[in-house]
Amino acid sequence: MSYLLLTLLLLPLAGSGLLFFWNNKSSKYIALVFGFAQMLIAFYMLGNFDFTPTVDAPLQYEITYPWSNYIKSSINFGIDGMSMLMVLLTNILVPLIILSSYNENKGYPNSFYALILLMQFGLLGVFTSLDGLLFYIFWEVTLIPIWFIAGIWGQEDKRIKFTTKFFVYTFVGSLFMLFGLIYVYNQGQAASFALTDLYNAQLSVTEQNFVFWFIFFAFAVKLPVFPFHTWQPDTYTYSPTQGSMLLSGIMLKMAVYGVMRYLLPITPQAIGGVSGEIVIILSVIGIIYGALIAMISTDSKRLIAYSSLSHVGLIVAGIFSSAVVTMRTGLTFEGGLGAMIQSFAHGINVVGLFYCADILYKRFKTRDIRQMGGLAKVAPKFAILFMIILLGSTGVPLTNGFIGEFILLKSVYSYNFIMTVMAGLTLILAAAYMLRFYGKTMFGKGDDAVLATTKDISSVEFSVLASLSVFVIVLGVYPQPVIEMVTSSIQFIYASMLN
Repeated sequence: MSYLLLTLLLLPLAGSGLLFFWNNKSSKYIALVFGFAQMLIAFYMLGNFDFTPTVDAPLQYEITYPWSNYIKSSINFGIDGMSMLMVLLTNILVPLIILSSYNENKGYPNSFYALILLMQFGLLGVFTSLDGLLFYIFWEVTLIPIWFIAGIWGQEDKRIKFTTKFFVYTFVGSLFMLFGLIYVYNQGQAASFALTDLYNAQLSVTEQNFVFWFIFFAFAVKLPVFPFHTWQPDTYTYSPTQGSMLLSGIMLKMAVYGVMRYLLPITPQAIGGVSGEIVIILSVIGIIYGALIAMISTDSKRLIAYSSLSHVGLIVAGIFSSAVVTMRTGLTFEGGLGAMIQSFAHGINVVGLFYCADILYKRFKTRDIRQMGGLAKVAPKFAILFMIILLGSTGVPLTNGFIGEFILLKSVYSYNFIMTVMAGLTLILAAAYMLRFYGKTMFGKGDDAVLATTKDISSVEFSVLASLSVFVIVLGVYPQPVIEMVTSSIQFIYASMLN
């Protein structure tokens, strides 16, 4: 069955190559065909995925091919439950992101869609790589298309400045990660980049702390974690909507995945000490800081960007809380479980929010929510779908955002009660700024002249928002399939910290 994973990896690369040379008005339809084909393959792989709980979380659809005997690196891909969830997220969101561009008045050229498919190729490589060097290569591959997408089609003149800042931040962070992986490679008995050999490298506590901060810096920038977040609000704001969706919905999940797949098993002693506690403190600061800035933000995209910073802070705090408790008192993997569930939910919700912000911008010709209002009267379908996605983002019970946040807070509670109270503010503050956002745009006093000519959402806009809303509700009402999918692999990751 490895041919399925090979097809999943190569199809977007083939589609990207085709579209780069297909200068035709039909390029967006070809891109959508490739996107939906990827989605179908991913769901077919899910249907054949073995969910049987095991202690070693065996890999499925594995591909192994010798690459370089000199540096002992191989072309090695495979999928466990954690990878499967991220593969699904990527292949669900990419076709919806492509579809969301159809209502752009100016339209996008073939190269825009080619870059989206190229990024999909890089993302899938990150989520399925089982070799440290291969992981790094795909990590860098994703940076190239998003830099062009944001830099060429971003909004306003500031896009070049902030896109360059984003590139420098992430590229420097990636180099630190490479140095860390090379160090682990040299300390391993097998001197190999194979994931299992990296796990088995014999590192002292001092060496683990050194490696931890080198690798974590790359992940902290990408997530981002306070205070490495300064590139994020501006890049999210000035990128085209589809760029903001890719960055927030999928790209930052690479860092969550990287923390789970690499940092926890390679540097457990560092995480169980002061380093892990520092990350938890920074994450909680980010939760509160992001939420407070979102409370006073008047720019719709900037509000969503700071909201994302706050929610990601809870994900990171949950991961490291469980890791610290595991190293000190025994195995607990709730934080990792909650992090993966919430990563999937956050991807769905934040893409929906950025699309809602784009719809609002098209109607009111501004991102300032103070200049919006009254849209619910003339766009009831949009008002309903916007509310569903907003409820998921605030973690209301029976929506997809609830179960993950609940498990994450439970994990933080097992570490420290005070931290739980502070982290729990994200629920209260999120409700406050999201309801303020919704109230001003939907029920506030709007310009009667603008509202008189405003129509409800188009069929394309309805299709995207309705699809996302289905995931918000279904995963909120019945999250068990996702829990069963990832439990074995998450448990294996945390158990490996004790070996």
